[in-house]
Amino acid sequence: MKPTLLSRRTGVRLAVALIVPTLLAACSSSPTSLRNPETLFGLLTPYKADVLQGNVVTQEVLALVQPGLGRMQVREILGTPLLADPFHADRWDYVFTIRRQGVPDQKRTVTVFFDGDVVKRFDAGEMPSERDFVASIDRPVRDREAPKDLSPEQIAALPVPPKTESAAKQPQGAVRSYPPLEAGRR
Repeated sequence: MKPTLLSRRTGVRLAVALIVPTLLAACSSSPTSLRNPETLFGLLTPYKADVLQGNVVTQEVLALVQPGLGRMQVREILGTPLLADPFHADRWDYVFTIRRQGVPDQKRTVTVFFDGDVVKRFDAGEMPSERDFVASIDRPVRDREAPKDLSPEQIAALPVPPKTESAAKQPQGAVRSYPPLEAGRR
């Protein structure tokens, strides 16, 4: 008997119906490192560019902003606001976000309220010092085994490279002789 077109389609459908659930079950039972979307098969981590947006505001910079300052003075201290809403002309929002691979995402906001052209007040949650800010964006070093100090016996057991005659005869210091750059001309 010859297989008919209808039986071939049925066979293909049956094969797909058996293969797809098997593959899905295999994916769900794999270790979590293989299912992590940030790695490729748990082995490679793709490069992600650092995303830095807004103005960095630290405790030291924020200490310069005081009620009574003008808009231009605030702009000189904090920079151009990220949000200056025309519907709320008496409010400037400074937002800072950083996304960096290997470091938790950070977001800080400072809101400056004006009465006319003079600072009335400002709201700024917990701001880090400059030193704390730099430490918070520094990438953590992967766990490495610290180098161990060698004992005097181990240092003595290290092989010493033999000295060659040319190295022993060469004078110490900045005196050196170089061959000519072009062999044919002198």
